[in-house]
Amino acid sequence: MVPTTGVGAPEQLLRRLEWSVVRRLDGRLQGDYRTIFRGAGVDFRDLREYEPGDDLRHIDWNVTARTDVPFVRQYTEDRELTAWLLLDRSASMGFGPTDRPKHAVLLELATTLALLLARGGNRVGAVLYGDGVDRTVPPRQGRDQVLRIARELLAAPPSAGQPTDLGALMRAAGGMARQRSLVVIVSDFVTTPGWEGPLGLLARRHDVVAVQLVDPREHDLPDAGLITLADPETGQQVLVDTGDPQFRSRLRELAGQRQRQLEAVVAHAGIALHPVSTDEDLVGALLRMARLRSRWRR
Repeated sequence: MVPTTGVGAPEQLLRRLEWSVVRRLDGRLQGDYRTIFRGAGVDFRDLREYEPGDDLRHIDWNVTARTDVPFVRQYTEDRELTAWLLLDRSASMGFGPTDRPKHAVLLELATTLALLLARGGNRVGAVLYGDGVDRTVPPRQGRDQVLRIARELLAAPPSAGQPTDLGALMRAAGGMARQRSLVVIVSDFVTTPGWEGPLGLLARRHDVVAVQLVDPREHDLPDAGLITLADPETGQQVLVDTGDPQFRSRLRELAGQRQRQLEAVVAHAGIALHPVSTDEDLVGALLRMARLRSRWRR
């Protein structure tokens, strides 16, 4: 159960996650949380010829143009890093089971990520998006910073009735993150168009991780007869017959099409997409993220 009120709520949340998530991760990741978070360092070290599988973002186009041979820039990876958590608290994040909607998963995931990063001595900041960029927590180190991020999330219920513009969130983050950083976007990516360009700009300057929060009922409605569905972003309502197999099939088709489009946009920016479901164990999700991050960056 996610604590929602009271002075001790952030500490209560943090202790629960330390026991139920971080303790189980210890040993399974052998303490190397940089398997999840590792990104390119900020210090240029050397040039070498491109090899298949290298990150295309590291190609030095000036040298490549002069030599007609592709070269990539190598960096010295810093032990400590600065991380920004971009957290979507828009209306669609209220979707899901009453005891575990998407915004509750975001709270647990963001707090866990902040805790893991802080344990490594890294500086962690957060930008909360609701009806717009509502709150900013500048990057700092330590457990108190994790508690501050948790406190801000607990104090900020999901917004209601405004279309989400993730492009605005990404542009704001791009203006705040002056040096190369780890940027973790946690959202369901239900947004108005126009965010693709800001995502690409972020990915060129920073190591970006995209975490998509999903709920199974967004793709496969149960047979519940006639029900009224409401768009959380606009408030528009429509009466549907969930007992109609053709309607459910069309819904699955549209959801699959949207997912493929999202994956294509994220991949085009050179980023891996990490879906996390409301019915998923957080430890399993983080371990899967670590494995995918490791393969993606080889």
